[in-house]
Amino acid sequence: MTKHQAGFVNIIGKPNVGKSTLMNALTGENISIITPKAQTTRQRILGIVNEENYQIVFSDTPGILQPQYRLQQAMMREVESAFEDADIILYLVEAGEMPEQNDIAERIIKTELPVILIINKIDLTDQAALENKINRWQEIFPTADIIPVSALLKANLQSVFRSILEKLPENPPYYDKDELTDKTVRYFVAEKIREKILLNYQKEIPYSVEVAVDQFKESDNLIHIIAYIFIARESQKAILLGHQGSAIKRVGTQARRDLEEWLGKKIFLELSVKVLKDWRDSEKELRKFGYDL
Repeated sequence: MTKHQAGFVNIIGKPNVGKSTLMNALTGENISIITPKAQTTRQRILGIVNEENYQIVFSDTPGILQPQYRLQQAMMREVESAFEDADIILYLVEAGEMPEQNDIAERIIKTELPVILIINKIDLTDQAALENKINRWQEIFPTADIIPVSALLKANLQSVFRSILEKLPENPPYYDKDELTDKTVRYFVAEKIREKILLNYQKEIPYSVEVAVDQFKESDNLIHIIAYIFIARESQKAILLGHQGSAIKRVGTQARRDLEEWLGKKIFLELSVKVLKDWRDSEKELRKFGYDL
């Protein structure tokens, strides 16, 4: 009987190193939203790659930071869970990053799990500098596979897959073979709206926003979606709406177009803005939004 491999391959790293871009590239699906802003990823999300003889369960995690409020504490618990259930750790760094034994590195060095250190954004450096970085990282992680990639350009990803399959344990599948992720359609709709907010607003607004889908009604040729955008302070409402509602209308249009392409149906999207005072520090509200505290 042919052996079957399956395991959790968890992506860990600092904010903005390209974790979501890497997972989308490895899975071939736009599972995680991607923006240039740090803290785009708030919750751990799984992307599942299925073949006849293996199942790789990739896990995208929030970037590691020092929490300033309860939302960020919840985000760091998502990272902690990724350390706890990993079969393989993908430690992602940037090509321009100085190799150092920081807190993350120290934690990973101490683990007994297989580690694949991925140097991302190699398209932004030269060969000599990259080789120097590889040698330095190898000194810090002598037992890890060091693999340079460009997640954005999907360069050298086959080397990552080969390394994973060498280390992936023998297990039956953890999920049905036709599953791509652990999240619901409503979750992805909310995330797509939040992505557009991250792309369209500056300063504190994107970090003060949470999105919840209140209604998702599907007919033969139309999906009617009602979603609420929650903000932390009354003063943010006018900024989010824009002059005569122009800013929020732009967000809705961009999100609707993406959702129509993804879901393959006409979308009627209604967005409403509500003030939920200091929700980022409210245990009750964070639990409602699905955060583990």
